[in-house]
Amino acid sequence: MTPKERIKAAMDLNPVDKIPLMCQMSIGHMLVQLDVSPIEFWFDKNVYADSLIKLRDIYDFDGILVSLYGQKENWQEDISDISLEDENKIVKINNGDQIIFPLNDLPHYNFASPKEEKSIDEISLSDLPEFLDYIPVSNDLPFFIDPTDKFGVLENLVSKVGDNYSIHGEITSPFDYLLDYLGHQNALLSLLDNPQKCKMILNHFTDLLVDLLKEMCDTGIDAIKISSPFAGAGFISPDDYREFVLPYEKVIVQTINSKNVHSYIHTCGSIGDRLELMFDSGTNGIECLDPPPLGNVELEDAVSRIGNRGFIKGNIDSVHCLLNGDEKEIREDILNRIKTGSKQPGFILSTACSIAPHVKRENIQLLRRIVDEWNLKQS
Repeated sequence: MTPKERIKAAMDLNPVDKIPLMCQMSIGHMLVQLDVSPIEFWFDKNVYADSLIKLRDIYDFDGILVSLYGQKENWQEDISDISLEDENKIVKINNGDQIIFPLNDLPHYNFASPKEEKSIDEISLSDLPEFLDYIPVSNDLPFFIDPTDKFGVLENLVSKVGDNYSIHGEITSPFDYLLDYLGHQNALLSLLDNPQKCKMILNHFTDLLVDLLKEMCDTGIDAIKISSPFAGAGFISPDDYREFVLPYEKVIVQTINSKNVHSYIHTCGSIGDRLELMFDSGTNGIECLDPPPLGNVELEDAVSRIGNRGFIKGNIDSVHCLLNGDEKEIREDILNRIKTGSKQPGFILSTACSIAPHVKRENIQLLRRIVDEWNLKQS
């Protein structure tokens, strides 16, 4: 099997020639491993695409996840100044906004005009955006989408390596857009104070995401990750998940799957009380399944409960295992996850969430060796 065929077979719950391997990497980890400007990595679609290919080659992953898209072709035109301060590069945008680029972490975005706190009771449908022009990467960190070239980076990667490797896009859950639009604290309180207005906002962002997804699915990618990091037990209850997350992610999943593209949901932290609910969306698979102490998912329990409802992508602890463990500890941990995960079809070996910034390159390269050694023993 090619790596692309291997990932597809796993997502279809079909037999594979060996355990597929595909990890998500934090931006910090990618920048530590690459000799590349963090500014160009963030803004330039060609630098970003080439960086993803290089990292795939370094780690011999079966696929590539593309989290950032919509890079502007002439992005330099929007920058008025670049300076250095305490080893951080400071980029000033023409509109007065400022982006701080650390050496090995997510950028920090400072708006020239602070975001206004929005009262849920005063918001009307006409106040909401008419189209999506940004990705809410993190709290108050937007990545703006150029409407003239939304998916050039995806098309670039599909053209260069898409025949051999599985290329995955990413969109953000409507629930995340709600949190970003209202502010996290305000949004969570609004779920209690004005649930109907929250549902109006969620419906609106779902409609905008559907429009975006229809275009994304036509780029030739193999799967789309639905990033829903704040839908775990640390933020909302299972009942609130049913009410404020599941109906909207179900629409997203249906849109993706109707285009013959695989879907999977990414929720961080503790999701042991909602594994079945996540699959009620109709998704083809889930990640991260964070194990204790990062989360509360034991892989054996997840495998038995999920069965053949969909594929599992996970669930190596990037911090306690890959960052702090020695080779013996890593081998033991990974082999246990492979043994457990492969009891059912549809297991993709991956870190639970992103590879932490300072995980050694050698520790990630060890994953491929362990997979290959496991495969030889099974043949």
